Amino acid sequence: MFEAVLYFCTMANQDDQFKKVISHAKEYGYVFQSSEIYDGLSAVYDYAQNGAELKKNIRDYWWRAMVQMNDNIVGIDAAIFMHPTTWKASGHVDAFNDPLIDNKDSKKRYRADVLIEDYCAKIEAKIDKEVDKAAKRFGDAFNKEEFISTNGRVLGYQEKINTTLSRMAKSLENEDLADVKALIEELEIADPLTGSRNWTEVKQFNLMFGTKLGASAENAMDLYLRPETAQGIFVNFLNVQKTSRLKIPFGIAQTGKAFRNEIVARQFIFRMREFEQMEMQFFIKPGTQAKWYEHWKETRMKWHLSLGMGAENYRFHDHEKLAHYADAAADIEFKFPFGFKELEGIHSRTDFDLSQHEKFSGKKLQYFDPEENKSYVPYVLETSIGLDRMFLAVFSNSLVEEELENGTTRTVLKLPSVLAPVKAAVLPLVKKDGLPEVARKIVDELKWDFNVDYDEKDAVGRRYRRQDANGTPFCITVDHDTLEDNTVTIRHRDTMEQERVKIDDLRDLIKKEVDVRSWLMKM
Repeated sequence: MFEAVLYFCTMANQDDQFKKVISHAKEYGYVFQSSEIYDGLSAVYDYAQNGAELKKNIRDYWWRAMVQMNDNIVGIDAAIFMHPTTWKASGHVDAFNDPLIDNKDSKKRYRADVLIEDYCAKIEAKIDKEVDKAAKRFGDAFNKEEFISTNGRVLGYQEKINTTLSRMAKSLENEDLADVKALIEELEIADPLTGSRNWTEVKQFNLMFGTKLGASAENAMDLYLRPETAQGIFVNFLNVQKTSRLKIPFGIAQTGKAFRNEIVARQFIFRMREFEQMEMQFFIKPGTQAKWYEHWKETRMKWHLSLGMGAENYRFHDHEKLAHYADAAADIEFKFPFGFKELEGIHSRTDFDLSQHEKFSGKKLQYFDPEENKSYVPYVLETSIGLDRMFLAVFSNSLVEEELENGTTRTVLKLPSVLAPVKAAVLPLVKKDGLPEVARKIVDELKWDFNVDYDEKDAVGRRYRRQDANGTPFCITVDHDTLEDNTVTIRHRDTMEQERVKIDDLRDLIKKEVDVRSWLMKM
């Protein structure tokens, strides 16, 4: 009984935190419900003024690390519309499906695999509780790794998770949908809304959005909105290789929109119908894929850790079920408010993609290797990260409530300063005596290098709190002493420490903290 109470308290706390994330995102101009004045559109969101800046900064941080800092990686921007045979060759027409199950009583539709994964997530929450209890009991002497590997209850929980996920993966791989339903029934998984266990059979549902190209319905061509950005890279492989004269190994990167008709779109911007990907396909010599797979796993994790969001919030998850063309696959999972979920995938795709397009197009997509003096279809190592998920990871991890020494609390969005939408806010102490004019002059000077805000409404303490909640790393206060000595007070968001600096030094001080170079050099 006590364990059940602990579990429900944990889940309630997670729900409360996630609700705060969603509310804060709207209140401070990060994310709005799309078409909200018409009651919105399910699982479609708009990025507001601050959200658009944060999203752009994440995209730029990825692009700088992936393209600009690698001599053998270039970027492209392929069209959303592609010839329909592209998706036949890639396998999306025949096999891009989700296993869906309906509840007969609630009339709600769910992804069968997600129901099972959520069941396992609840068991993981029990493991976390056991670890937390043991940590409190043993204090500084607690060894987490040893406890997890030896505690009988934890081992039992982990065995249940492994057995369940392994069986699901095998059933999905064999397209044994009857066993997927049987597993749901054996685990006594209920409808999350009603508690009903009255399920239909599991069926496959294709996720691609169809559309038409043409001036008239009679002559229109059936097209799809792309469900991923990778295929735009593969079909441009030869064009890029020849025009850039790159030698293997080399990569092609791309960011852009993709579309999936998700039936169970949920968890805010974590799973949407219109989303953005940041992908890189790395073309390599066959036989070298194991080395490059480990290289990109390590490199991508270093990129994530460079943002300082805590190594404990990341983990690798090796795929139980491999796609038929892959010989290795792993996810980088992040601890969202609702638990560890996939953030980025690293996949060894062998030569499937180029071979398929070669077969369906009738054109050779091969690389002539001058060292080997022969041509071959390259293997591909893929890294793929959801920009919207990365946005949610950064935003949710940064939102904290702090209790201050005077007993009050403050809400602060501790965004990595390199990603923050606004780098500094300039605040005149009062709206008179020439202080606004000086503050405006500082804004005009700094905005050549940074996105800067000007704020003169309310008492300066309230303005500090507002900028804290907005994620602004620095507040610059112009006061009457500024008129005498040309100095200002600069306040640091995370520590709330204040120092007096010369106006002429502001640019270098801010640049030191927000410059991409200083952050990426942590990799």
